[in-house]
Amino acid sequence: MPRRRIGFWYRFAAVLCKPPLVVLLKRDWRGMENIPAEGGFITAVNHNSHIDPFAYAHFQYNTGRVPRFLAKSGLFNKGFIGAAMRGTGQIPVYRESTDALSAFRAAIDAVERGECVAFYPEGTLTRDPDGWPMTGKTGAARVALQTKCPVIPVAQWGANELLPPYAKKPSLLPRKTHRVLAGPPVDLDRFYDREMTPELLKEATEAIMAAVTRQLEQIRGEKAPEVPYDPRRERIEQRRRTHAQRRQDRSRHDRTRGGRPTAREEGLGT
Repeated sequence: MPRRRIGFWYRFAAVLCKPPLVVLLKRDWRGMENIPAEGGFITAVNHNSHIDPFAYAHFQYNTGRVPRFLAKSGLFNKGFIGAAMRGTGQIPVYRESTDALSAFRAAIDAVERGECVAFYPEGTLTRDPDGWPMTGKTGAARVALQTKCPVIPVAQWGANELLPPYAKKPSLLPRKTHRVLAGPPVDLDRFYDREMTPELLKEATEAIMAAVTRQLEQIRGEKAPEVPYDPRRERIEQRRRTHAQRRQDRSRHDRTRGGRPTAREEGLGT
């Protein structure tokens, strides 16, 4: 399948975005040879800064295969932003759909047309304290298993040093380096032609996230944690700690009341 032309809107966005990115970030980009020259494919990318979508898009724009990002469908109806989203070929996700495959139908169609669809499988900025990829959501795996397209794991590091997660101001000096490493396609053959159960999607997602993490280990020159940070597990653990603290506080309060009369009991209250 031939590649789609970049088009006016993407070139216009590049004219606006590339100059500040070139000024703010040095570049150490590797693995461009792993980006397919033709046909539809997915990139699975880690997410550690609010500006890394722009930095990553710069990397892939330079490969000649521009990424089509997933975005909430409502954004496509908002004036200039909507026109730019449609013009650059970004992909609406219909979250109101009760059918998971239908929610990603536009992404599936884009891959089948020969596009590159860029997924941030974590779904949000990483909450890992050291910036490692978290557990992923299953959307990328769902589209990959439906289309059997290549999934290219991509790790990036450096935009987060310019603008750390949730920071309000960038750290401009010294000038930071945006490092990107695109790896070979993830081997998902063992997941094909099987019933798309939650367990299967979870396993395929883990394989994708493990490949992204291996790329980031190479960039950073260190080992990632054995067990990825899991926001859902952390929320459950936080609730458990909160409940335990409340029980402890109630127990302490009850012991205090048992050993000493209250003001009301002393006749000091009303």
